[in-house]
Parts: sequence; structure tokens; C-alpha cells
Amino acid sequence: MGDSEVRALDGIDLDIGPGEYVGVVGPSGSGKTTLMDIIGCLSRPTTGSYEFESRPVHQIDDVDLAVLRGEQIGFVFQTFNLLPRLKAVENVELPMLYRRVSRRERRERAMELLRRVGLANRADHRPAELSGGERQRVAIARALVNRPSVILADEPTGALDTNTGDAIMDLIEQLNGEGQTVVVVTHDPRIAGRVRRLLRLRDGVVESDVKREAP
Repeated sequence: MGDSEVRALDGIDLDIGPGEYVGVVGPSGSGKTTLMDIIGCLSRPTTGSYEFESRPVHQIDDVDLAVLRGEQIGFVFQTFNLLPRLKAVENVELPMLYRRVSRRERRERAMELLRRVGLANRADHRPAELSGGERQRVAIARALVNRPSVILADEPTGALDTNTGDAIMDLIEQLNGEGQTVVVVTHDPRIAGRVRRLLRLRDGVVESDVKREAP
């Protein structure tokens, strides 16, 4: 901005391996959102390089990068980001529209995932007819529908009560136990205490990087 330059991320050297369960914490302005955007291929670093599954992201054009995001990365947000006019099953189907999956397969895969998250009986309900926890479970089903290799969750329990948030984290951890790579940005110390690897950011640098043994 003008003559002012802020390094949102400053010389970070980071490697996240397949199947890891990583939490990212830090005060506001520490670089968490920028890091998540880069990991999720929503932003490109202005200097340095980022590789997703050994592919240098800076060498991928915008069209192929959009394909990579749609096929390999599942996003879960605090605000759910469901389309209010669509039923739960239609919200889950949405990412498959861009891949030209047949209508029949879209519906079968969406219903399979709604059953997985315990919402098959709510498939025909619109978001306004669902509780916060149910909407987040729909969002998780939508994130999984293209069978991504990475799940990125940005404050996934921030809009939920404690018990519902715990249930959502149980589901995310179950997915990680099945081999899914999970990266969670959170301000909640309870969630930070559950991850297997905790990155603490401050002023755009990794202040600490702690790995823990699985329970």
C-alpha cells in the first residue's frame, strides 16, 4: 500500500506430507490466511516457490490450477458457504458439475457422502432448514465429493457450539485416520490440542513447529 510493504509470509520453509494432521495457530495478522490461500492454490507466492504433490504451482496456468483445486483440495469454511436456494444434496453435488459428472453419478456420490456424515434423511432440506452443525456436515460432504487428497479447514467450528464442534472435529479426525491430509486453521486452543502437528505463526514466520505422537 503506497510505500508500505507488509510481508504476510516471510521466508517460510515448510513441508507437509501425505496423511498429516496439521493445525495452524497465531494472532490476527500472523499470516494464517495467506498460508492457507497458498496451500489451497488460491494465491501464488510473490517470491519463492510452492509445490503441490511435486508440481510447481507457479508453472501451472489459471485453468489447470482451477482444475487442481477442484479435484485435489477440499475446502471447509467457518461460514459453510452453502447456496441457500439449493437442497443439501444439490449443494454437495455442485463441485461435480464443473467436472461434467453425469446427473446419476452426482446424485449417487452426494447421497453416499450425506449418509457418511449422518444426513441422508436431511438431503432434501435447504440450508435455512438445517442446524449449524448439519450445515457444516453438508459442507464437509461437499468438500469430499471430488475425493481430494487434501482437506483445508478454516475455523471449521467457529460458528458452532462446543458439543457440535467436537462432533465435527471427530469427523475430520476420522477422515484423517483414513489417510486424508488435513490442515486446520484455528483460534480454538481445544482444537489446537487435538492435532498431530501444530504450526504457530507470528509476523509471517513459523514461530514453532511441534509434532506429537498419535494417542
